[in-house]
Amino acid sequence: MRLRSLGVALAATAALLTLPAIPSPAAAAAAAETPLSQGRTATSSSDENPGTPAADAVDGDTGTRWSSAAGDTQWLQVDLGSTASITKVVLNWEAAYGKDYKIQASQDGSTWTDLKSVTGGDGGIDALDVSGQGRYVRMYGVHRATQWGYSLWEFQVFGTSGTTAPSCDSADAAKGRPASASSTENAGTPASAAFDGDTGTRWSSQASDPQWGQVDLGSVRNLCKVDLIWEAAYAKEFQIQASDDGGSWTTLRSVTGASGGTASYDVSGSGRYLRIYGTVRATGYGYSLWEVAVHTASSGGTPPVQGGGDLGPNVIVVDPSTPGLQQKFDEVFAQQESSQFGSGRYQFLLKPGTYNGINAQLGFYTSISGLGLNPDDTQINGDITVDAGWFNGNATQNFWRSAENLALKPANGTDRWAVAQAAPFRRIHVQGGLNLAPNGYGWASGGYIADSKIDGTVGPYSQQQWYTRDSSVGGWTNGVWNMTFTGVQGAPATNFDSGPYTTLDTTPVSREKPFLYLDGSNYKVFVPAKRTNARGVSWPADAGTSIPLDQFYVVKPGATAATINTALAQGLDLLFTPGIYHLDQTLDVTRPDTVVLGLGLATLVPDNGIDAMHVADVDGVRLAGFLIDAGAVNSDTLLQIGQPGSTADHSADPTTMQDVFIRIGGAGPGLATNSVVVNSDDVVIDHTWIWRADHGDGVGWNTNRADYGLRVNGDDVLATGLFVEHFNKYDVLWSGERGRTIFFQNEKAYDAPNAAAITHDGIVGYAAYKVADTVNVHEAWGLGSYCNYTADPTIVQAHGVQVPVKAGIKMHDLLVISLGGKGQYAHVVNDTGAPTSGTDTVPSKVTQFP
Repeated sequence: MRLRSLGVALAATAALLTLPAIPSPAAAAAAAETPLSQGRTATSSSDENPGTPAADAVDGDTGTRWSSAAGDTQWLQVDLGSTASITKVVLNWEAAYGKDYKIQASQDGSTWTDLKSVTGGDGGIDALDVSGQGRYVRMYGVHRATQWGYSLWEFQVFGTSGTTAPSCDSADAAKGRPASASSTENAGTPASAAFDGDTGTRWSSQASDPQWGQVDLGSVRNLCKVDLIWEAAYAKEFQIQASDDGGSWTTLRSVTGASGGTASYDVSGSGRYLRIYGTVRATGYGYSLWEVAVHTASSGGTPPVQGGGDLGPNVIVVDPSTPGLQQKFDEVFAQQESSQFGSGRYQFLLKPGTYNGINAQLGFYTSISGLGLNPDDTQINGDITVDAGWFNGNATQNFWRSAENLALKPANGTDRWAVAQAAPFRRIHVQGGLNLAPNGYGWASGGYIADSKIDGTVGPYSQQQWYTRDSSVGGWTNGVWNMTFTGVQGAPATNFDSGPYTTLDTTPVSREKPFLYLDGSNYKVFVPAKRTNARGVSWPADAGTSIPLDQFYVVKPGATAATINTALAQGLDLLFTPGIYHLDQTLDVTRPDTVVLGLGLATLVPDNGIDAMHVADVDGVRLAGFLIDAGAVNSDTLLQIGQPGSTADHSADPTTMQDVFIRIGGAGPGLATNSVVVNSDDVVIDHTWIWRADHGDGVGWNTNRADYGLRVNGDDVLATGLFVEHFNKYDVLWSGERGRTIFFQNEKAYDAPNAAAITHDGIVGYAAYKVADTVNVHEAWGLGSYCNYTADPTIVQAHGVQVPVKAGIKMHDLLVISLGGKGQYAHVVNDTGAPTSGTDTVPSKVTQFP
């Protein structure tokens, strides 16, 4: 609980001192028995400060307390040491209490069972009768009662302790795992030598205190014993520590007066990372260990989720010698060409090498990627083609497909990539030209290019709009309404007053999408580093990190949400293989720098009205390459990044959302009040299409109702390549400070039944892009909104963009268009800009506002 001033603190203290003594329901129970939880290892989702740690809630002292950060979905858990039959839980709340919370139990600290749900709590002391078994018990806060966090003087668990202690595995969980150290004496004594299972090799540090050596076990494990074999330069005093994230450490054992040699230590706790932290050396040399062995406990519950493994049935891995390769491409294309709302999902992965005479035509939910570390490692002398023959030459529905990380030398000199929304073209080297229009130059509505080099000319021709970022082009010809470029070498100059171009020399913040590659015969995921003021491609001199596949839970069709959440809780990243995944619980991403990567447009469907995914307010989560498809029961929010009220600074390591697409309806009825809500600061949204369906199954003003597309509450959020369409209210509602958007494409909902249905606050129509009146600083470039009111063509929408008129609000290159006269706009932004042009489909523009 944060008290904002000394006056408030004194007032709160005085109020507490005047309270009458309240008999504790725990007191009677404690008189007969000591809580199973007392003095046990406790952990939490967060601590408000070092003076309010989790351990203070289980120390038996009602003068000490645990308090969390000021956010919902916080938890406190205690490890009882062995499985127990749990009969009662007593919570002694401080003034910052939980209004809605759950008491949960777990055998392994990963998969949780609800023992009790409390709603409308009023603080004080809650004595709850429960019935269940588990080694771990936690309070899981859902909604706080105050603006502060959750705060408990004491958390007591009563019941009967189990008689069987968890077994300690004799296998060494650390053997061969990635290791690091604070220092090494020389190149011949690396950290890895202490975890290689070889007692003839060793790690040794520099000669100073403190020093440490650590190992990454790959996932959170229950730890029971650590074996050490010291060389002559041993530690006299040291600690055995564990961590879930490699940043925050818990001491499992403190050792003093050690004598070196071989020693084993029983420990109790959990973590993904284990380290030996030396504080006092026994000699004038550093610390030196021949071997560290780590043993993990089994509680008899669900075994841990394993990382790595094969990529599943819908990933097609090929090399230049693969027989019938063209036939494989053709077979998938024949199935997927017109399967706009079908269930097929496919990923082609091309091993490095040269492929001759290939034409890979891509249909719906089909992706193609090279498996080299750089695009030129995978060379196609041929084509990757998207055309619109299936739709009579109209490319406006060529959605949901992608190409990535390869080089392409088109057969006739120019490749055809006639796509619409949700069809990214990333990290491609085109050794020739690129035609973005369908054969016959029919309608087209795309699109997105990033981190690509096109040696020849790009011709968008009939493309209505396009965004290109951090790339290089040999030329760019033509354009229809809104062509926006940032950090593109060879891009045309801005001419928005008379043409379609908006050009910025650099991209303020960018970080390329993670991708799968082969390191020899081993799969890894490369996670590119953040760039600022970028211009041109990031390769071949990539900065970033590689993550072995065994640190990913490779999710395959049939996997349950419970297993996926267990993998996340263990510290595994996620690689979704192509498929459709129905979720019966929200996926909770809580670890900093977690990677959630999809292949072949893997699709998440939340059932029974749950949210699909929540991301905690932590650094550096990477979300990339998947589709969230709303379920038939209304979800409040399909994707939430950061809890409400999040305030942490993530500018050094922002969370990124890339090629993550949202769909409400089309494949069947779908409902969601909010599609994407961003509460965290500094998030980078790099290419998304958030779409309330205007065609397909389950489409109607209320049948697939979705009020909001993107809501931004966090500060310093950047959107590059933002496509949001057809929502019942605001498509984009931006409430955070210092937000920036570079390129926005929008169509208002076709099916608004009449003007009255969309009139609010005396205004006809919800703006496509609304900046809240409370915002003081915001800037955007290249925004376009189109109306096509087919249900009532007489609707005259007030404007496409609505912003407060303040010195810090700067809007550049805005346009609105009436598509064939089906509805009109009265203005472009607020009350500024000419009305649209009747049936002529000519843009109305404002180049600068205010």
